Amino acid sequence: MRALVVEDDSRIAADLGRALTAAGFRVDGTASGQDAWFRGGTEGYDLIVLDLGLPDLDGLTVLKRWRAEGCDSPVLILTARGAWTERVEGIEAGADDYLPKPFRMEELVARARALVRRAGGRAEPRIEAGRLTVDLNRMTALVDGVPVPLTPLEFRLIAHLAVHRDRVVSPTELLEHLYGDDDAREANALEAVVTRMRRKVGPGIVATRRGFGYLLEGGA
Repeated sequence: MRALVVEDDSRIAADLGRALTAAGFRVDGTASGQDAWFRGGTEGYDLIVLDLGLPDLDGLTVLKRWRAEGCDSPVLILTARGAWTERVEGIEAGADDYLPKPFRMEELVARARALVRRAGGRAEPRIEAGRLTVDLNRMTALVDGVPVPLTPLEFRLIAHLAVHRDRVVSPTELLEHLYGDDDAREANALEAVVTRMRRKVGPGIVATRRGFGYLLEGGA
């Protein structure tokens, strides 16, 4: 497994490199947003750890450029403690998970492994719900037969809705599915993922039941 660590603090970068190497990753590192943009867009990484506060080209801009150019590597962003606006902006830009500083390396490694595992997918059947088709084996989603370019986080969300297409799925359940047992995950981060996904799949696919949760249109 290959990982790219984008962090301008040399001490944190070294700690990240050691922890991920011990976890079985082959780690590349850079402190430059420009270099990260090039590497992420041209090399196939299984994981990218991205600090948002970079000196030359900020991490949020790098992330947006990656996603716009078709880079679908799982991205874990590092944010300042309490900066929930950064977390939402990161999720909207295409991040798959976030971790506020300071953090324990054990938690970062656990999240890294989870992202890689989730991005790998499992052999499952195709699911059809109205105009939407989700292939859980190939990890693809199609609307009216046209592929939709979803990030791993977005795909996990719509796949969970597809698997449970016969009912409304609560925000709490979706948060647990996307992020695991973590009380720090916030509802506004989930809303950001849903909003971003809706822009891609278009109207009439994911419905909201106010006060209850989300479900797929035509899924029952």
